[in-house]
Amino acid sequence: MKPIKLLSGFLTVGFWTLASRVLGFVREILIAAYIGPGLLGDAFYAAFRLPNLFRRFFAEGAFNAAFVPMFSKRLEQNHDTARDFAQSAFNLLCIAVLSLVALGMIFMPALVWVTAGGFSEQGATLTTGFARVMFPYILFMSLAALFSGVLNATGRFAAAAAAPVLLNIIACGAMIVATVVDQSVINWLLWSIPFAGVAQLALVWRAADRAGFKLRLGRPTLTAEMRQMVAVAVPAALAMGVSQINLVVGQRAASGFEGAISWLAMADRLYQLPLGVVGIAIGIVLLPDLSRKISVSDINGARDALSRAGEFALLLTIPSSVAFIVIPLPLVSVLYERGATDAQDSIAIATAVAIYGLGLPAFVLQKVLQPLYFAREDTKSPFRFAVMAMVINAGLALGLLPVFGWISPAIAATVAAWSMVACLWYGTRKMGEAARFDTRFQYRVWRICLASIVMGVCVFLAYTATESIFSLDYWRYLALVLLIMIGATSYFISAQLLGAISLSELKSAVKRNPR
Repeated sequence: MKPIKLLSGFLTVGFWTLASRVLGFVREILIAAYIGPGLLGDAFYAAFRLPNLFRRFFAEGAFNAAFVPMFSKRLEQNHDTARDFAQSAFNLLCIAVLSLVALGMIFMPALVWVTAGGFSEQGATLTTGFARVMFPYILFMSLAALFSGVLNATGRFAAAAAAPVLLNIIACGAMIVATVVDQSVINWLLWSIPFAGVAQLALVWRAADRAGFKLRLGRPTLTAEMRQMVAVAVPAALAMGVSQINLVVGQRAASGFEGAISWLAMADRLYQLPLGVVGIAIGIVLLPDLSRKISVSDINGARDALSRAGEFALLLTIPSSVAFIVIPLPLVSVLYERGATDAQDSIAIATAVAIYGLGLPAFVLQKVLQPLYFAREDTKSPFRFAVMAMVINAGLALGLLPVFGWISPAIAATVAAWSMVACLWYGTRKMGEAARFDTRFQYRVWRICLASIVMGVCVFLAYTATESIFSLDYWRYLALVLLIMIGATSYFISAQLLGAISLSELKSAVKRNPR
């Protein structure tokens, strides 16, 4: 995949992920207004984490890390061979996830106790009921992850990237309709989740059909290929499991403070915007491209793909990180402060946003470095590194709890993220030149940092001058738009002057964007 085409793939996935994240903001705004931080909000977020936890554990993490490189190699050889491989994987995944859903529904009270043990009896009961409604979502999303992997490996990124948009459209629509017809918002929201899963699966299944991969339900067989895939997937599942354990530890630590799970979840949604747009786009596009180049020993091509991915990641991530650190409160207050969410909630959420902002570059760099291992079918090394990060996260989240209270999980997550990056980078020392950033990356990265600092100074001065406007209804929205425009303008002007970006490259990539 040529550099411009690679960047075009990033932009395609990034565009649809941005649409999903923006609608995700709308969803969170509606939840904040109609439900708010507190018993119902905490129960919803804790329950919704369970299907997402297992989805990332089994499907998007372990399964894709094993399936995509193996499928990509077979696709290079023969279409029919790749299709047969995908069909076998589909059959195996179906039975595995169906079994997981059945066990989860039976043992849901135990899962809630493990993940949110600090809840009161009422909170635990609510969470258990909510989780049983939403847990089947994992079945639809796990199967959707397989079809998305097929589409991504064939260079068709749009449908798979667009699918998550449906979740937020359906969830937002459900809450609005519930309000209009004067029914329970939380109940409509709960039932919208599995319904959205069906819609997402239908979209990518149909897209895979059109791409020539007609997969249908069949009897699973554990062939030699499937055994190999499972052997690769198990360490990846453990690695993803470790990262999810970090989230569970943080949630359990925060569950003793009413409203804390909601605060952390709303802060997470805000910093997930650049992480989703940049990090997920890079992970999706880079892995199959690296797999193909490494399989044919294209060292220069692999190094170029890695360097452009790292460059693209930091170009958008570092200024976002600076903004979260410098102006978290105006961002949070405008987005969330209304209805059931008050000014004290905004201060708490903004504190978490600033801390997560410190770790944002690390979260994205993990997405850049992990494909170096997965493309070589090495999932054991990331697992070992993830275990080290898990120990650090758990130690800080629980150890700092008496000192920093509910915010300790955010501190722990940030420190653990940078520890993981250090381990991943150290582990590439034996991979040769294909795992080294090139001269152009080294030339541009410090210029990106400098341009971000210039932007940070500009937005801080602008906020200081307009701070009083953020307390006024309606006007605060205009003030935030102005603040964002000042930040974006100052960053891209300084980045262009410093040589951190090339407008000609961006124009070429946009022209070739296939969305």
